[in-house]
Amino acid sequence: MKVIFKFFLVASLALILSSCQQAEKTAQAETKAPLVAEVMSKTSQSVMTPDDVLNNLMSGNDRYRSNKLTARDFPAQVSATTSGQFPKAIILSCVDSRVPVEMVFDQGVGDVFVARVAGNAENKDLLGSIEYAVGVAGSKLVMVMGHESCGAVKSAVDKLDVGSENVDNLLSQFEPAITGTEGERNSSDKAYLTNVVKANVSQTVKDIRSRSGIVKQLEDQGKISVVGAYYSLKDGSVKLVD
Repeated sequence: MKVIFKFFLVASLALILSSCQQAEKTAQAETKAPLVAEVMSKTSQSVMTPDDVLNNLMSGNDRYRSNKLTARDFPAQVSATTSGQFPKAIILSCVDSRVPVEMVFDQGVGDVFVARVAGNAENKDLLGSIEYAVGVAGSKLVMVMGHESCGAVKSAVDKLDVGSENVDNLLSQFEPAITGTEGERNSSDKAYLTNVVKANVSQTVKDIRSRSGIVKQLEDQGKISVVGAYYSLKDGSVKLVD
């Protein structure tokens, strides 16, 4: 009799526990926010100011850092952007795999243009891409984002020679930032390297403005902004440069 009683007691407790777990799952499902399927439209893009876009990106970075990324319906967003795109910004970033740009700013499909090259340097092709973004596609913000411990900038400081004309050409673009930074040319000095990386961001912003009449005109008219930023590998934060 005692064995039967124990069996029913255990079975009852298991049933109650299962019911509680199911109720908890149901409650979580009911309170969970629906997946975001909306994408940037021409209307939503047109009403945003450059400051609105910058604030949007920085708020997204806050969510990224706190592990609260927006839950998105990616198939729906892919489908919604099939016929066109209206990104609010173009972000020029390094190719570093530790800097996942869209995730860093919690952006979805169709939200931002992303251009990537080692050391976030600009050339004619990238300038053309930036001009297309702001002059044709209607983007309101150009962001140049460097990052902590940038390998490309470090290689330039060290005068790395791998026997490649292409690499030499790339690294030579960081020389103005290096020569313009106070201190001994030493990549082992973390503070110095950080200052060079930030100086390179500022130099790239300056070059974009001086080498693109379209960008300069639109910025002078207040239609777009060009900003520099620095990404921390330690905590995932983005801080504006200058």
